[in-house]
Amino acid sequence: MKTLLIVSFLALQLAPVAMAQTTKSAAAATANRVQTANGPLEGTTAASGIRMFKGVPFAAPPVGDLRWKAPQPAKNWTEVRQAKEFGPRAMQLPLFGDMNFRSNGVSEDCLYLNVWTPAKTGKERLPVLVYFYGGGFVAGDGSEPRYDGEAMARRGIVAVTVNYRLGIFGFMAHPELTKESPQHASGNYGLLDQSAALRWVQQNIAAFGGDPKKVTIGGESAGSYSVSAQMASPLSKGLIAGAIGESGSLLSLQPPTPLAQAEQNGVAFATALGANSLAALRALPATQLLEASGKPGTARFSAIVDGYFFPSSPTEIFTAGQQAHVPLLVGWNSQEMNAGAILGKEKPTPETFAQAVQKLYGDRANDVLKVYAATTEAEAEQAATDLASDRFIAYGTWKWGELHGKTGGKPVYRYLYARPRPAMTPEMGNATAGLAGGVVKPADPNAPKAPPARGAVHSAEIEYALGNLATNKVYAWTPDDYKVSETMQKYFANFIKTGNPNGTGLPQWPAANGSNGVQVMHLDVTTRAEPEQNRARYLLLEQIPSK
Repeated sequence: MKTLLIVSFLALQLAPVAMAQTTKSAAAATANRVQTANGPLEGTTAASGIRMFKGVPFAAPPVGDLRWKAPQPAKNWTEVRQAKEFGPRAMQLPLFGDMNFRSNGVSEDCLYLNVWTPAKTGKERLPVLVYFYGGGFVAGDGSEPRYDGEAMARRGIVAVTVNYRLGIFGFMAHPELTKESPQHASGNYGLLDQSAALRWVQQNIAAFGGDPKKVTIGGESAGSYSVSAQMASPLSKGLIAGAIGESGSLLSLQPPTPLAQAEQNGVAFATALGANSLAALRALPATQLLEASGKPGTARFSAIVDGYFFPSSPTEIFTAGQQAHVPLLVGWNSQEMNAGAILGKEKPTPETFAQAVQKLYGDRANDVLKVYAATTEAEAEQAATDLASDRFIAYGTWKWGELHGKTGGKPVYRYLYARPRPAMTPEMGNATAGLAGGVVKPADPNAPKAPPARGAVHSAEIEYALGNLATNKVYAWTPDDYKVSETMQKYFANFIKTGNPNGTGLPQWPAANGSNGVQVMHLDVTTRAEPEQNRARYLLLEQIPSK
């Protein structure tokens, strides 16, 4: 009896504690809930106070008969949907061993986005950043730590990352697809996914405390190509207030494929699989399609001038001033590609560089050698690096900023990112930096260590710009790296908030299309604006064909 009395007494004492904990838990859950047009969501709160909503569907799963169709509306739900884990990433091969994902596997069912918000209510109307990942339109995911939105959210911005279809699933055209389309177009499904996500943002971001009238889109590499695409397309240009492009645009030396050619590429792909109809293609397992698309000799599936998403080529659209008239912050890195892309395995010398240029440009080689001059081995390596970088991505990014500055009616802010990454941590051994970010470890652990980069390599700026250095455990970050990151974050945040990167405590960043000639902001430990230095290179490259 005495024991029973003690138990009863303890139960009475603990009941208020348990009730308080239950009440607190319920209050936390309520605080993490938002009501979207499709139904209620429940996310989580980080230690910083930032609310996070992951794996939010913005379109129906593009599976079955919806494979190779424009994204369809997501189905509504009534019960609270948990938004605490990233959705699956788009179908992709492990092409970049250095990519780091937090999503759980790949799937055709991939049209999810993620939101980080500092807002406590839906009444705050904060500026919004929608960020598209890179990966050559064949890889990447909104869950990658380098794109994490918490750091930007801590600066008063609602940050969103968006998944979109890739490769064969995102960009295959085919005559039967064109025929069944109400718009008589096919391909560009990945770009249509992005556009659908922007419409979702317009409809729903206010519930997360965001302002649908202050949406800036951004991205790096294929993500930057995507930003140029959304600016050019009549489907999206009215949905954005600003744009950030890091290394790449569709106004490049390799323009998007015309629809007729893209359709033939699709027919060739289907024929190789023995699929003689669209129905047969849709019946094939996704893994079989994915593996076939990665075989040597298979055409690459990417953006298409389809007559619908792109009424004409992006270059023609920007030349005519038909793009979104919004402020643009755009630039590239000091070493987007290495000298080997020009020289192969040859040692860099003035002679080997001249021979390589001769093979590429024939009777225009001397013109190229004048603007990429080299009289020593060091100069030859730098000239080859510059030419490789320009051909790969710098020219197209320059052309985008150049045309938008002339026809877009808004300021263009150009940068050159020049901070090389620091040394890797000792645990990395003799690993080398990968093109998509992160590292690639050699098959032979005793292989010699690669020489240090000559500048800022492709994708190196992402963690700096978005405030995510600490998520990358590969490099031994220094105080100078955090200084550069702080500067970049401030510039980006100011631009997202006001359409102008300038602010208190920052070196003045003049518009590239202002009255003082073309000024370029060099982002490094010592950040400064300088007059454009390499214009002659880009003007020459757009005049002459190469092999």
